[in-house]
Amino acid sequence: MSELAVSSAIRAEEASILAELKAGSEDAYSWLIEEYHQPLYNLVYRILDDPADATDATQDVFLKVFRGMARFNGESSLKTWMYRIAIHEASNRRRWFFRHKAQETPLDPGTQRGAGGSGSHDTGAATSPALAPIETLRDGGASPYEMAERRQLRARLELALKALPEHYRTTVVLRDMEGLTYEEIAEMTDTTLGTVKSRLVRGRNALRKELEASMPVAAERAVAASTRGAKLATAAQKFEVTP
Repeated sequence: MSELAVSSAIRAEEASILAELKAGSEDAYSWLIEEYHQPLYNLVYRILDDPADATDATQDVFLKVFRGMARFNGESSLKTWMYRIAIHEASNRRRWFFRHKAQETPLDPGTQRGAGGSGSHDTGAATSPALAPIETLRDGGASPYEMAERRQLRARLELALKALPEHYRTTVVLRDMEGLTYEEIAEMTDTTLGTVKSRLVRGRNALRKELEASMPVAAERAVAASTRGAKLATAAQKFEVTP
């Protein structure tokens, strides 16, 4: 089947689902939640760095999707529209945190959470309170050593992502972990293609440096996954964080 035929089939399927959603079909909404809950949670979590906030924000994203469905005109894909809502919701919450919560002094300084690294003192994946649980690799052929090494790399990658500025981190996640196109990312983030490409290059370089600083051997293997040393998601096997 040609790419044009596949694209037409996808659009037709989405139009059918969209019609059911606009009609208030419970089955369609159940499908929407099952299909997009984990990806949206992953995206929101990596912007907020806090599992509890990510869970609340993801719920709010779906509420906004449900309430706005009647006004959705289909100018973009359903996925693009939902991701844009998720990015805005997470970014707004993050800004609110820095304006309000970051100025509060906790009773126990050791419990202060570090959205984007603020107030946190992470020394490793095992002791980081802000690090969400990471799903165990489902690879029966890997040795215990290999599985431990991959888990360590994924944990380090999470920590390295947290160190990036939000706009770099969001762009890297959308491109290298979600596999979205430059055009989709530009539409989701309300930026130009040039801005997306610039952020991606700078974000990848910054991420590579963070990995090399914390785990040189694993970083070398990760960046060697492609000739450009960019597809870190391949080395991390597009891991998911669990709400």
